[in-house]
Amino acid sequence: MNARTTRTIAAALSLTAALAISGCSSEDAAKPEMTVSGAFMPQPVNDKMAGAFMVIKNDSKTADKLLSATSPLSDDLQIHETKDQKMQQVQSMDVPANGELKLERGGNHIMFMGLKSTPKVGDKITIELRFEKADPVKVELDVKERTYNAQNSTAH
Repeated sequence: MNARTTRTIAAALSLTAALAISGCSSEDAAKPEMTVSGAFMPQPVNDKMAGAFMVIKNDSKTADKLLSATSPLSDDLQIHETKDQKMQQVQSMDVPANGELKLERGGNHIMFMGLKSTPKVGDKITIELRFEKADPVKVELDVKERTYNAQNSTAH
């Protein structure tokens, strides 16, 4: 019985160690950290809607998804995908591991619906991006001229 108890305790310790190690390895999988560059909003024509454009960069080995955005400027922010020159709302957008998600004019973007006010050139709009895995990211959008288009440079 003494040898059996010892084997039982050894098995329990082995199982505990295995669970701890597997738990640690999943904890060690780096939570993605997103950085944002080139964030801007063209000055809206009216108080009905506006677009937000930026580059979201993921330097981690873990892919993630942009799930939503919030802002004091509007209670209704939508993630829009553009395919075949048609805009449609989507539930999320992929942010690839060691890659980036480009939100740009004529392409994918964040849409503000029903603005509470109409921002002017030079204003700064706060937006918070929410992801599946990464912590939320607060971003300041510079309000630019309506014709402004960011340089398509990936050098930062």
